[in-house]
Amino acid sequence: MIDLIKKTLLTGVGMAVMTKEKVEELGRDLVDQAKLSETEGREFVDDLMKRSETARGEFESRVDSLVRQAVDRLNLAPKDELIKLQARIVELEAELKKHESSAAHG
Repeated sequence: MIDLIKKTLLTGVGMAVMTKEKVEELGRDLVDQAKLSETEGREFVDDLMKRSETARGEFESRVDSLVRQAVDRLNLAPKDELIKLQARIVELEAELKKHESSAAHG
């Protein structure tokens, strides 16, 4: 029964987005309902926490991947590329001002 509940919880996104406190609370509630011993209960909650962290990591990786794919499809320039372009513009503006001032004085 507990294995079924664990699997059911962990198959959805819910486990990935639950806070640590909520996972612990859920674990304690399930331990009480299943009438587990203190040791079994602690092991169950610890296992639930580990699985929650794993699910959260996998969820975040998947979201990051989907966002990157969406940005790629939009053909947007990455931030580091924009920073390089801004720096290059500043350089070119400085060179232009030097040439303009030397042309005005020459």
